[in-house]
Amino acid sequence: MRRFLMNIYRILYQTYGSRHWWPGDTPFEVMVGAILTQNTSWRNVEKAIEKLRGKGVLNPAGIHHLRKSQLASFIKSSGYFRIKADRLKCFIDFLFREYDGNINRMRREKLRALREKLLNVRGIGPETADSILLYGLRKPIFVVDAYTKRILSRHGLISEEASYDEVQKFFMGHLPRDEKLFNEYHALLVHLGKMLCKKKPRCEICPLKDVRREAEGVRRKKCL
Repeated sequence: MRRFLMNIYRILYQTYGSRHWWPGDTPFEVMVGAILTQNTSWRNVEKAIEKLRGKGVLNPAGIHHLRKSQLASFIKSSGYFRIKADRLKCFIDFLFREYDGNINRMRREKLRALREKLLNVRGIGPETADSILLYGLRKPIFVVDAYTKRILSRHGLISEEASYDEVQKFFMGHLPRDEKLFNEYHALLVHLGKMLCKKKPRCEICPLKDVRREAEGVRRKKCL
């Protein structure tokens, strides 16, 4: 299975190249983006981040001292801005409570313990927590999203009803624990999902179209 998954990675990388994901000038900016991108496009998130940067508050202390109503007005472009202002404030409160607002101190926390803490912050679910860990803090954890599940289920590698944890374990149980690999792999799957593996897939031009037969062979071996 490891060789099979790495073959998928190589095909996608040769087709699309490095995706340079997640965009952001600082780890904190990445974390803010991970929270704001829930249920909206990245273009709208970029506008909100630029607004925060322009106001000089794109840092832990800056957002910490904003009133929630002020923060909401700055991030309107991200959609659901009042809800997201609340979630962002909850995250910042957590950052100051646990790490005195220091990202480097947060980074020194062990992966499993930090993930549990993040999941206890209101408004932060598994995908957002893992995006913060992988893209913001460079921790070796695989991020799962709707594109990932769609691509794998269409190749018969997972069930359409597979949970987040099941899909994550599928990758992390068969791939080396490499933060850079997890980063690029997930980014490539997202790109494939956006470009070709949509709700109405364009299988005839998909770079993975010949992988289906190999997937069938892998599934048969698992059953033997």
